[in-house]
Amino acid sequence: MRGWLLGLPLVLGLVGAANAGDLTATMYGISTSGTGEALGTVTVSSGDGGVVFTTDLGGLPAGRHGFHVHANGDCGPGPNDAGLVVSGGAAGGHWDPEGTKRHRGPRGGGHLGDLPVLEVTADGTAKERLVAPRITDLDRLKGHALVIHAGGDDYTDQPLPLGGGGGRIACGVIR
Repeated sequence: MRGWLLGLPLVLGLVGAANAGDLTATMYGISTSGTGEALGTVTVSSGDGGVVFTTDLGGLPAGRHGFHVHANGDCGPGPNDAGLVVSGGAAGGHWDPEGTKRHRGPRGGGHLGDLPVLEVTADGTAKERLVAPRITDLDRLKGHALVIHAGGDDYTDQPLPLGGGGGRIACGVIR
């Protein structure tokens, strides 16, 4: 028994080390005035079949929401393409390191930052495990913003640009 107890700290240390490489983003409500209340966290980890985004969020409107990695690591207000100041505009556009300029979803050949749609339950929570199969290098995500949009995402640019997700309602920087 005593030998088992002496080995417990080593086992616990190894378990902690397995998660030491995970990244996190604390998500905040956003508006044109800046960042607001914390809504929870998203843990980003390596997994089978791609990078895994595990959400533990609350205080969001129920329904389907566009969910994307954005180009910049800033959640503040900023100008959109028309020059109007919008919530989370400083995050820039969807992360597109290959310059595809296409919105094709997490399995398509477009923006690398296109993630699976986030489903928020009637009580405003989202506790999901979403896999981004085209993202395989966790380190590439450090310093980018993670954004939740007001509406869903159909992964096309028609009839509305960027899948029709609309305004940005929550944002956090991946660290």
